[in-house]
Amino acid sequence: MLPHQFGNDSKSAIYNKALDIFSLARNISAYIGHDLAHLQKNGAEDPNIYFTGDIVQQSISLGPQILKAESQSFSEEKHKYAASVMRLSNLLYKNCERLERVNSNGKDFLPLLRKELKRFRKLQHTWRLTL
Repeated sequence: MLPHQFGNDSKSAIYNKALDIFSLARNISAYIGHDLAHLQKNGAEDPNIYFTGDIVQQSISLGPQILKAESQSFSEEKHKYAASVMRLSNLLYKNCERLERVNSNGKDFLPLLRKELKRFRKLQHTWRLTL
């Protein structure tokens, strides 16, 4: 999925940060996925390869959830989608930590993604207060 599929009707800071996180996660996932694609000595695949897909799926879901929260009329609905954004960002952060333990050169880029997620969390806190 390309960033333009999120939609361009929202230019909020949190939405733009979500697009940055998606782009970064997708690139890191491709890099690490290539390293983990080889079979292990016993013929099994590396189970950590699934975390690379998870970070992409979770990061791609951030943008639409933000847009849904911003477009809702009722406060209760806004907070439901905001809670979903929080869950996704927490899962994304945990999967980054898991991927930092794998044997790949790409794991060196994961602290950069985690740093962006920390910035996202700060924006998220302010954003939730404005909903």
